[in-house]
Amino acid sequence: MALPFVIEPTQLAALLAQPVNNKLLIIDMCAEQTYLQGHIDGAIHVPPHKILSGQPPVPGKIAPVEQLNRVFSFLGLTPDTHVVVYDDEGGGWAGRMIWTLDAIGHKHYSYLNGGLHAWLASGQSLTKEIPVLTPTQVSVKIDPKVVIEITDILGEMDRADFVVWDARSPAEYSGERMTAQKNGHIPGAINCDWTNLMDRDNALRIRTDAREYLAALGFTADKRIITHCQSHHRSGFTYLVGKAVGLNIRGYHGSWAEWGNHPTTPVVQ
Repeated sequence: MALPFVIEPTQLAALLAQPVNNKLLIIDMCAEQTYLQGHIDGAIHVPPHKILSGQPPVPGKIAPVEQLNRVFSFLGLTPDTHVVVYDDEGGGWAGRMIWTLDAIGHKHYSYLNGGLHAWLASGQSLTKEIPVLTPTQVSVKIDPKVVIEITDILGEMDRADFVVWDARSPAEYSGERMTAQKNGHIPGAINCDWTNLMDRDNALRIRTDAREYLAALGFTADKRIITHCQSHHRSGFTYLVGKAVGLNIRGYHGSWAEWGNHPTTPVVQ
C-alpha cells in the first residue's frame, strides 16, 4: 500500500470508504476521554504511556522490549501493516509513535496531518464504535541507530555536520525555567520550540514552509540532526517534521530529563 508519509484527512477518508483493507491500522494517540467521545472509524486507542518506560528519573525512554511486544501484538502488527497515526495535540504523541515504529524497524506508516483537529475541520465524521483486532505474535528488536543515547551525542558534538535540535520552550533552553538538576541546553544546540512548526490557522497541520523555516535556523539536509525535549514527547513531533521535509534526523529518548540530571554532561546557559 503506497501511501504518503504525511496524509491529509480527505485522503484517509477516501481510503476508509473503500472495501475493508486488513493491512491498514489506524492508531489514535489522543487523550482517552477524547477517543471515547468519538474517533476515526477503525481507529484503536493506544495510551502514550504504553510505549514509554515510565521509569523515573527518565520516564520518557523507550519501553522495554517485552512491553513493546505486548502492545504491537495486541495491535495485530505484521511486517505488511500500514500504520496511520494521529493525536489531538498537533503531532507530539503521533510523532513519538512513528519514532517508536522506526525504532522497531517498521517502515510502513503515515501521519495524519493535523490529527483530529484537521479531521474535524475538513468535515469528516467520528464514531464511538471500538474495533475488534486480531492479535499477532510480535517480537521486536530495538535499532540502536534510531534510539540515541548520551554517548552518541558526546561522540558527535565536535563535528561540523552535527547539530542538536532542542524542541523545548526558549525559557527551558536558556535555563530560566528549571526542569532538572542542571538547566540550560546542550552546547551548540539550536532552539526551535515544537509549536513553531504547527500552523494554528490550518488546524495544526505542519506549516507549509517548514523546510525553509528550518533551513534558516541551520537545520539543513547536509546536517546530521538529533532532536530532544524534556521527555521525547514534544520532540516526537519535531522528529516527524524533520522526516517529512527530508532531514537526516534522529531522536534522543532520554532528552533533558536524562541530560540535565546526569552528573557529567556539559550544559550551557
